[in-house]
Amino acid sequence: MQQDHRLTGSWHDTDRPAHERAAALLAEMTLEEKLGQIGSSWPGEEDAGGDVAPMQETFRGARPFDEEIVDGLGHITRAFGTAPVEPGTGKERLTDLQRQVVAANRFGIPAIAHEECLTGLTAWKATVYPTSLAWGASWDPDLVQEMGRAIGEDMASLGVHQGLAPVLDVVRDYRWGRVEETMGEDPYLVSEVGLGYVTGLQSGGVLATLKHFAGYSASRGGRNHAPVGMGPREFADVVLPPFEKAVVVGRVASVMNSYADVDGVAPAADHALLTELLRDRWGFTGTVVSDYWAVAFLATTHRVAEDLSAAGAMSLAAGMDVELPHTLAFGERLAQQVRAGLVPEEDVDRAALRVLTQKAHLGLLDPDWNPGGPESPVDLDSSRNRTLARRLARRSITLLSDDGTSLPLEGRRIAVVGPGADDAQCLFGCYSFPNHVVPKHPGVALGVEAPTVVEALRAALPDSTISHLRGCDITGGDTSGIAAAAALAADSDVTVLVVGDRAGMFGHGTSGEGCDVVTLDLPGVQEQLAEAVLEAAAEAGRRVVLVVLSGRPYAVGRHAARAAATLQVFFPGVEGATALAEVLTGVAEPAGRLPVQIPGDNAPHPSTYLAPPLALKSDGVSNIDPTPAFPFGHGLSWTTFEFGAARVDAAAVPVSGTVTVQVEITNTGGRAGSAVPQLYLSDPVASTTRPVRRLIGFTRVELQAGQRSTVSFEVPADLAAFTGADLRRRVEPGRIELTVAQSAADPGVAVAVELTGAVRIVDHTRALSTRATTTP
Repeated sequence: MQQDHRLTGSWHDTDRPAHERAAALLAEMTLEEKLGQIGSSWPGEEDAGGDVAPMQETFRGARPFDEEIVDGLGHITRAFGTAPVEPGTGKERLTDLQRQVVAANRFGIPAIAHEECLTGLTAWKATVYPTSLAWGASWDPDLVQEMGRAIGEDMASLGVHQGLAPVLDVVRDYRWGRVEETMGEDPYLVSEVGLGYVTGLQSGGVLATLKHFAGYSASRGGRNHAPVGMGPREFADVVLPPFEKAVVVGRVASVMNSYADVDGVAPAADHALLTELLRDRWGFTGTVVSDYWAVAFLATTHRVAEDLSAAGAMSLAAGMDVELPHTLAFGERLAQQVRAGLVPEEDVDRAALRVLTQKAHLGLLDPDWNPGGPESPVDLDSSRNRTLARRLARRSITLLSDDGTSLPLEGRRIAVVGPGADDAQCLFGCYSFPNHVVPKHPGVALGVEAPTVVEALRAALPDSTISHLRGCDITGGDTSGIAAAAALAADSDVTVLVVGDRAGMFGHGTSGEGCDVVTLDLPGVQEQLAEAVLEAAAEAGRRVVLVVLSGRPYAVGRHAARAAATLQVFFPGVEGATALAEVLTGVAEPAGRLPVQIPGDNAPHPSTYLAPPLALKSDGVSNIDPTPAFPFGHGLSWTTFEFGAARVDAAAVPVSGTVTVQVEITNTGGRAGSAVPQLYLSDPVASTTRPVRRLIGFTRVELQAGQRSTVSFEVPADLAAFTGADLRRRVEPGRIELTVAQSAADPGVAVAVELTGAVRIVDHTRALSTRATTTP
């Protein structure tokens, strides 16, 4: 009979450090018990209905849950995000699963339960927040942190310990389906907003998981899982900074690998990435968890391993700690290799110790741990959540163009045209429960109340007659409804034309994982719908307000040029339509700023604002113009702002110094508004080619009509650092230019600063952020 250590183990001593407790427990474990801690199980996976995760059907066949837990279990996979379940029932089910785990292993160790939380907890009846690209459009890390804390608290109340978010991939190609999951195309913006989410989620009691480490968003041709052809300097300067900041500053608890290989090396087996960089250089102490089946992909997709046994050994040696979503390569196959002397048991010990240490931090090794947790009512869609969701949606809605007379909306006869206007699922990202799981369960309701754009406008304008025609579907080639929609526009005082995306998974949507595109034209026949409506309205002397409700930027510049006003709305969540109606009617300000460019009609792909001079302006060497229709950082308001000339407190500072940049901002319009001053750095002469401009600071300033404030940016010279030809990060002496502007294309007024001294080599201990303060 096995000895029961549950009440006597020194690992239960809460006065001892977590690492010591974990080490004491590890020392008592058999090889199989250690392996149990680095594996996982997905109870109820058969209820998912397919297409919830990549190649899900291919990897069915893991052992039943009761067999998986015999020697202990590292993770329980998606107890809430697999199938529709009442939140209270889901909590009871997870409690029962944990009781089974505790009873099955001789140490009584529970599992870590993880869930997706890219737009809030992926669970039925949970608040669906705006998608990550909308977080980027908010340029408001503090509000994102507040949202993250609310999500964390909801998850923790259910017994969920780890959230698989945020996505810190920097957009490199708008055609990639997962653009909606990112926070934009600039590493500084992504790192600041991402840090806000990590801080918020972990303060709510849940471990955050960075995705996808690293390079995933730079896949060739914008194709999901495609190889990444990127040099090490671009990788270091664009891809890595958001992860570095979340690890070094945010002390994030977990990291998940990327599927795509970088220059032929799969991150799931990359020791240089998962160990040398992440742990040895950055000091990461948490767990590295595999993206679903990424360990198996080493054999089946990347083909760098002969079989699952070899894949498990390679990934473990590289620095992987936990195999998700269930155990294929880290179980008995690894045990056989350890016994055969092919895999050092020390590799297993290292990973198991990290998992057990994390469990100690979570309280899962405490003697009084209760699988049911505190008794409390379960409300995943509370008024607090709804308020946060609406605030963030408002903050993210971006006014691209405005003729100054058509908004706020007025008129007795308003037409609302387009396939996105009467479909609540067009408000949600692909990892929201309504779009991620519900479509696999016909007849199941969305689980959350979410008014459509038409419904929200009717509620906001009760004295107007509002008519709606779809005109066409999001996808497909049926044009039979376009003529009627155009006629309605011609016969209405103003038309709100809503075009864009409906998120889905693996080709079942126009945006989302596995929903990549060839061009940046609007999906289906929406281009024809837009042209017909705009033409009919123009001929009749009517106005059109164009709303792009999408998960990626589309090339809508030619349509925006003909519209009275244009708004970009990245999937805004359950309160998104209400927030949009508030903006359209003038109740709320369109406060967003673009986290990505809106590409020009003939712009090359991929293309971002982070480019050297030759890539931004061809000067006749190419017939393709990369100029965007609307630049990164752009966004209008109901008011106007005047930025004064920037000034610095010193004309020269050492390469290890700090300079303060100040600018006066005045609200020159007739109502209150939110200015977003953006600080850009230019390096006119450097030892490697540098972007013409790159963001190194930003803030938000709330100003009443006529009010003036001074914004100060404290800029460490460290933010001028870049990776040199020798692949070391360096701050070079010489002239740099600092510009406070309203977008990447706004010329602003540059001020020059001379960095003095010798070349300075820096590492992860350098300053990573600009500090901004505002004074009246």
